[in-house]
Amino acid sequence: MSKKNSKAQQLSPAQAQQLLAILKTRFQKNRNRPKNIIWEEVAAKLNNSSQKLWTLQQMEATGGEPDLVDFDKKTGEYIFIDCAAETPAGRRSLCYDEAALQERKENKPAGSAMQMATDMGAELLSETQYRQLQQLGKFDTKTSSWIFTPENIRKLGGAIFCDRRYDTVFMYHNGAQSYYAARGFRVMVKV
Repeated sequence: MSKKNSKAQQLSPAQAQQLLAILKTRFQKNRNRPKNIIWEEVAAKLNNSSQKLWTLQQMEATGGEPDLVDFDKKTGEYIFIDCAAETPAGRRSLCYDEAALQERKENKPAGSAMQMATDMGAELLSETQYRQLQQLGKFDTKTSSWIFTPENIRKLGGAIFCDRRYDTVFMYHNGAQSYYAARGFRVMVKV
């Protein structure tokens, strides 16, 4: 990454403090999500990771409402996931990946979920992560979210998305080049 890009992907001190205040409020509101975690320890780690703070700001700015949902004891990392009730509004109407975007001959969407997630410095949720998120609440009851698609499915032109209907989490498939106004994507980032 060039120095120009590196500088562009950093928050000002005021932006960082504003984001930390939002994340702290969300953390305190949802104390049932992560157990035995002390916010001051999380904040210290965030303050030492300007790139991850920038990623969390991108998640927030696109409507993801990132929240701390777990702690990975093996790696010592805090896990933040988009916890907006519906798939983030600023990340909808995208096909699955860049290859799918290039395959479209007409009516191309503005971009792809995989590329936007990469540009944000985050990762699409896996099916397992999506189902774990659904244990914390009811998400995507009116929308759907692209999830990371295994290579064997993607090679055949498909991609996977999930949603919650009838109080059940469903996983579906679609052509990777498809896009819909109610389908976006959720991401996670480890700090």
